[in-house]
Amino acid sequence: MREYLKLYIDGQWVSPSETKTADIINPATEEVSGRIALGNAADVDKAVKAASRAFDSWSQTSRKQRIELLESIQAEYTKRKADIGAAITEEMGAPTGLAQGFHVDLGAGHLATAIETLKEFKFEEQRGVTLISKDPIGVCALITPWNWPMNQVTVKVFPALATGNTMVLKPPQLASYSAQIFAEVMHAAGVPKGVFNMIHGSGSVVGSALSAHPQVDLVSITGSETVGIEIAKSAANTVKRVCQELGGKSAFIVLDDAKLPENVAGATSGLMVNSGQTCSAGSRLLVPKARMAEAIEAARAAAAAVTVGDPNTAVAMGPVVSKGQFNEIQKYIQIGIDEGAQLIAGGIGRPEGLSKGWFVKPTVFANVRNDMRVAREEIFGPVLVIIGYDNIDDAIAIANDSDFGLAGYVNGADAKQCNAVAKRMRTGWVSINGGFDFNAPFGGIKKSGNGREWGEFGFHEYVEIKSLLGYAPAPAQ
Repeated sequence: MREYLKLYIDGQWVSPSETKTADIINPATEEVSGRIALGNAADVDKAVKAASRAFDSWSQTSRKQRIELLESIQAEYTKRKADIGAAITEEMGAPTGLAQGFHVDLGAGHLATAIETLKEFKFEEQRGVTLISKDPIGVCALITPWNWPMNQVTVKVFPALATGNTMVLKPPQLASYSAQIFAEVMHAAGVPKGVFNMIHGSGSVVGSALSAHPQVDLVSITGSETVGIEIAKSAANTVKRVCQELGGKSAFIVLDDAKLPENVAGATSGLMVNSGQTCSAGSRLLVPKARMAEAIEAARAAAAAVTVGDPNTAVAMGPVVSKGQFNEIQKYIQIGIDEGAQLIAGGIGRPEGLSKGWFVKPTVFANVRNDMRVAREEIFGPVLVIIGYDNIDDAIAIANDSDFGLAGYVNGADAKQCNAVAKRMRTGWVSINGGFDFNAPFGGIKKSGNGREWGEFGFHEYVEIKSLLGYAPAPAQ
């Protein structure tokens, strides 16, 4: 039983202002696995003030000092990778192989990328008689989700730290264990007091207090569209910057060529990773109408091959994060059936042999129309919809006919055609034939949010641009 009953404020673990806790439920067993402290607005105020005090000194540190600190964090993070992975499996149900692999490796990758980016990042640029300076923005409120906990924490914390900011992290209540260990990593690495603070708690209490606090200069939120809107409204009164990475209903276009069965199978199994709980997941699979039957056969076989069960064993898919998430996904599966979509895999209820835990059947609908709710609304679970297209122009029109614009995917044998299709997709990020890059800016358009994370572009979110007119450059040596 884990008990994390203190908050991390001003370089030390402190008791919250009031004694209030929340039980954390293991989604694979439906049993209580631990308790966490719940912070409130008073705790937020303490943490923000600590970050504000620390900003004066941390913002003036040198590039060398920041690199040294990030390298110290890197050493501590490496020591705790197994602990973080185990926490992720326990808190949100990711299978051990995924949690100990991609989940923790994403955090390590963002840390390594931040170090390399910081080495070359241009904080100053002389343009004639004007110096353009990129200054740290100030105190940052970082609000993260439960689905990829280390990815979302590290992709915010490290760029903010590297650019000279101080921060208060509000991790998700459903995935608080890994964040607790991350805070321990930061403390062990010697992060100066007040530079990094962390408060467990609910979004409605802690998140709202952070977004409204007058001494918070930036809010970076990854979450649902609904939460993002509320955060933006709350932040508006103090005119602070708000960076949002929200939902998605991303299109995965499979081109009409010999690799179609292979690409359909890959897209299907890929959607099931992390139990479909990925904002950038390719949840709308677009295939040529003339080859729908072939696509159905490939998708059905791929879904059937996805093993589901105890995340501490060698399965491909564990449970979804909570009872509420399970019920929401079941609702959408029923909606798809009621709308007349062709159910070719999965369906209502738990997989056979699983009577406990929030396990969902890997589900695929075929012959879906793009105006159906299951094609337009984010389900955030292992539910794939297959939509037919007439030609490339039709595929692109369907892909772009969405309220969201976070990610997109194009797979095909002809690289030139893939590139052309990707350029026409109205979305912030497109993966071509499985392309992946830690330095590629990630973020969305439309209702998927604004701003960019990852690599150098992630640094830009945490700086203010200042012009110094008449600034004489240093004489040449």
